[in-house]
Amino acid sequence: MSVHTAPKAELDFSKPLTTVDMVQAKGKRSLTMVTAYDYSMAQLADQAGLDMLLVGDSLGMVMLGRKDTVSVTLDEMIHHCRAVVQGTKRALLVGDMPFMTYETSVSDALKNAARLCGEGGVRAVKLEGGHDVAPQVRALVKAGIPVCGHLGLTPQRAAVLGGFKVQCKSAQAAQILVQDALELQDAGCFAIVLEALPAPVAEIVTARLDIPTLGIGAGPHCDGQVLICHDMFGLYSNFQPKFSKQYFNAGAAIREGFKTFVSEVAEKSFPAPEHCFTIKDEELQELKALLGDKA
Repeated sequence: MSVHTAPKAELDFSKPLTTVDMVQAKGKRSLTMVTAYDYSMAQLADQAGLDMLLVGDSLGMVMLGRKDTVSVTLDEMIHHCRAVVQGTKRALLVGDMPFMTYETSVSDALKNAARLCGEGGVRAVKLEGGHDVAPQVRALVKAGIPVCGHLGLTPQRAAVLGGFKVQCKSAQAAQILVQDALELQDAGCFAIVLEALPAPVAEIVTARLDIPTLGIGAGPHCDGQVLICHDMFGLYSNFQPKFSKQYFNAGAAIREGFKTFVSEVAEKSFPAPEHCFTIKDEELQELKALLGDKA
């Protein structure tokens, strides 16, 4: 179980966090990770002191309006990663490997992860699965690409899991999860995301690993917590997961702002004089004379 410590008054942005920092934090302090998909959100999260920013394939749903994550392409991931990296100075930037960019073979995983790091600018990649992807993890780490694992509810495999449901509610399923986690650790993962698991199961997994676990709907006993920024701030109204917490309803505030803008434009109260540029009277008179307008 992680030991919680108070955050430092000032954050050191001269030293970007690394995967080594994440591993060394286990048992000392709780880690934080949120998703970011663009420059502005990344900058805000980074300035707030987040340890890790995840460019998740959840962008397919919250940014592109799709029903799931499986249609997100590598090119789309790279596009968003390149924006996020511009707003990140301190946090460790992790990018999701899209569906079918790593499952097919070790060589595909190497080629596509290299693009995500080289073109996208991320410093680590995340992929879903346990035993079946351990060879890919091992090859990526050997090639110098840090890997974050992802077990439990794996959204790319939601179709075969019966949808977005809590996983490992039986002892047998939980045992397999523990074995998968240990195998991912042995393959070289620096951390593992645990999604939608009973809290006691996540606690057991966390206690058996030397690397940190990052929970999203996995209870308080993980070494860190992950949330999707759109869920945190009411920016995605299609679905609100049970395990997410809304810290501020920015969506409602933004909607009201748009409504006010529409009203003010209709009423001609915007733009007001303070929003306008001026020209010297003599220049305006000369312009009118040039155009033949009457004074």
